Formats: sequence, C-alpha cells, structure tokens
Amino acid sequence: MTVGFELDGEFVGTIRAVPMRHGLTLAEDLLASAAPEGPHPYHGGWEIGRLVIDPSFRGGVDSLRRCLLLALGYLRHTVQAAHLYAACTPELARLYRRFGFGLLYADVPLRGTSKCYSLIHGNPKDIIAALGSGEQKPDSVAHRNAYRAAHISWKRHPEKTSS
Repeated sequence: MTVGFELDGEFVGTIRAVPMRHGLTLAEDLLASAAPEGPHPYHGGWEIGRLVIDPSFRGGVDSLRRCLLLALGYLRHTVQAAHLYAACTPELARLYRRFGFGLLYADVPLRGTSKCYSLIHGNPKDIIAALGSGEQKPDSVAHRNAYRAAHISWKRHPEKTSS
C-alpha cells in the first residue's frame, strides 16, 4: 500500500507499507540474518519504507513528523497493523527513534551484498502517540527486551494480537 501526502490539492510525498509474512520485505530478510532463531511476530507486522517528500515541502523534523503521523494513522485504521518494522541507515535509525521506534538490530548485513542496515520496530499506537507528542522512545536495550517479551507471548498465543 502506498500512502500519499497532499497539501492544498498537491501531492507532496509518499510512503510505502508492505504486509509481512510473505517473504516480500527487506525487514524479514534482515530479521532472518540478525536472529535466525525466529520465528518473529510477523502476524500484524508491516514494513514501512520508501518515504519520499518533495524537497520544496521539507521543513525539518516537524514536516516529517506530520507526514508520518498522517500515514501511520491511516495505516492503523485501515489494516490490522500490530507491529511496524523498517530497515534503514544508522543515521535514519537515530531519527526514527525520535518518532517512537526502537532499535532492534544495528549493522545487519544484507546477505550477498556489502550493505548493512539498522532494523527498527515499534507498536503503531506508541509511535503515533510519540509523533503526536514529540516524545522519544526509551533506549534500544529496553525496546529490544520488550520486543523479545512480545515475541515470546505471541509465540505462546498467536491468536492474540494487539492493535
């Protein structure tokens, strides 16, 4: 799914969201490399990426925050998104932590290439709250521990998901 951002009738940007569990996303590949012991809580998981904003409409962090808030709000109310993942550079991972994402893994090599990515994750409700209030996510160790606890809970009770 691609979400477009419109301002006064003019498209100013887009972001893509892809459902996980189908082997179509970079996040799934990176999770398999970083934590081969899987499985991972893909149920309700969506990878977001390919965020593009027209340079003439970029106004610093606040315009990015607003675009993400609108897109993720739409995604949350359109599909059952329980988890959001993204693969990005370390610089972008630091930026997205300001928006409520937590760092799962850093410097994850993409098999067959010389590229490395950071893998970030978050609960849509928490990310939307952070985007709306400007809060920052707790440190990555705490986030990774919470992710693992959710993974264990999901593994035991796959029919139970949070939205």
